[in-house]
Amino acid sequence: MENFYRLISYFQTQSEPAYCGLASLSMVLNALAIDPGRKWKGPWRWFDESMLDCCESLETVKSKGISFGKLVSLAHCAGAKVEAFRTNHSNIDEFRKYVMRCSSSDDCHVISSYDRSVLKQTGTGHFSPVGGYHAEKDMALILDVARFKYPPHWVPLNILWDAMSNVDESTGQRRGFMLISRPHREPGQLYTLSCKHESWVGVAKYLMDDVPLLLKSEDVKDIQEVLSVVFMSLPSNFEDFIKWVAEVRRREDIGQTLSMEEKARLAVKEEVLKQVQETGLYKHVSELLLSSKNSCCRNLTSGCEEDLPNIAASVCCHGAQILSGNSASPLVYCWQEACVKCLKANGDKPVTVVCGTVVNGGSEEKVDMLVPSSQMNLSCCCAGSINHIGLHPASNDVLTALLLALPQKTWSGIKDVKLLKEVYSLVSTASLPTLLQEEVLHLRRQLHLLKRCQENRIEEDLGEPLS
Repeated sequence: MENFYRLISYFQTQSEPAYCGLASLSMVLNALAIDPGRKWKGPWRWFDESMLDCCESLETVKSKGISFGKLVSLAHCAGAKVEAFRTNHSNIDEFRKYVMRCSSSDDCHVISSYDRSVLKQTGTGHFSPVGGYHAEKDMALILDVARFKYPPHWVPLNILWDAMSNVDESTGQRRGFMLISRPHREPGQLYTLSCKHESWVGVAKYLMDDVPLLLKSEDVKDIQEVLSVVFMSLPSNFEDFIKWVAEVRRREDIGQTLSMEEKARLAVKEEVLKQVQETGLYKHVSELLLSSKNSCCRNLTSGCEEDLPNIAASVCCHGAQILSGNSASPLVYCWQEACVKCLKANGDKPVTVVCGTVVNGGSEEKVDMLVPSSQMNLSCCCAGSINHIGLHPASNDVLTALLLALPQKTWSGIKDVKLLKEVYSLVSTASLPTLLQEEVLHLRRQLHLLKRCQENRIEEDLGEPLS
């Protein structure tokens, strides 16, 4: 029953009638101490239902609930290791084995998707974590997240299996169960893919389907021509697709100092950024973006030209929305005032902070964004010179990371054998430093997950995304 003590510490009640999947997942992710990559409220990094919206909008989940396949994808997106089984691809003995294994450990947990009616309960489809196993009676403990309806209760394992074997009418698929555990590697530290903007479908299709065909159809002679082919038709809104994982905080929560945890996370981001900029591919990408002759890059900018105030405005407004617990709210947050400061204490390396005021209606909030930078001697200034802060995550870094994350087969259509070998050497993940390798492989897994969504295979393909 080791997992019971861990889960019960994070037991929560679903905040909406259709949020059982989101509540079950956030409960398990918190029990596994997986970092959400952002703050919930105040200084606390904590999974909440409102933060689990990368695979389905909260409004859709609120009205229709979430399917088994989409919850599996959501767990992958959140950075967990997931093994998922529908009952027609498993059996009750395997299910018992998994329940027993997770019940005697605190590093994996089972979420069950079942039909309440089989348990003689009101309602139909439901998700809840399994909190324990009674070997003598062969019963599973359901930690029901709809606590306004049912307290935790024991269910004979064979009846729970029958309840999971019912078909979900919304998908035509059997229900099932998933094992969730901590990943062997941490999720993205600096970059992540986003499907919150409707343009993600077009960008994902271009990267996964169109780029290989373009490279196969063109007679490219060198690396610059290869990159020109890729960038020439790159959708203009690709920056809505790949995001910088920013560190945002309310000044009133911590003040002018940085916590040890913030310093550590910022140091990791800066190391990832440094490793990106040390790759051979980055040098080629930067050279292309800085070339005035390349009309294919007219919509892209190098790091020196990136508009940090606008980045900070967008990030801090969204951050203030999340920190206030209104991530699904239509309320408009406006950015006022902008000042770049360097925080330095106890001989530490200076930390670049963009400080600003976010306005929502009649209320104001002081918000900071910590800026990872590989530049050693930053000039600290206020709004008039803010554009001169360089080498924060920018288009050249983002494009390099995105190109590294593309599957190897993307480049196989290049006809020139010598050039193909050179491209493979530039995009190979095997030669990357461990931290950057993990970052790139996380982006690659996200690409494969989004391709499943694009092709409507989310319910059929429950396996670990390829990396």
